[in-house]
Amino acid sequence: MPPEADCCWLCARPMATLIEWHHPVPRQKRGRIRVAVHPICHRTIHAHFTNSQLARMGADADAVRAHPEVARFIGWVANKPPDFHAATHKPR
Repeated sequence: MPPEADCCWLCARPMATLIEWHHPVPRQKRGRIRVAVHPICHRTIHAHFTNSQLARMGADADAVRAHPEVARFIGWVANKPPDFHAATHKPR
């Protein structure tokens, strides 16, 4: 059973009713740890990183946040309500 989720691993906003569980090291790369994320944050992570890239970063949320597009996303989503959702587009 995953730990309680007070805030999102990626954006640090409070969690609400919509919670998804992200493996910082993907399961296919033998990742076991799961962290709580908003659905929109989860989609942003997977839109910008491959599983191999995520495996190299491990559970280092700061490394994920350092990506320029992810950093821009976090700034944009910072003042949105916890259950906010919008379409996530993959980079071109």
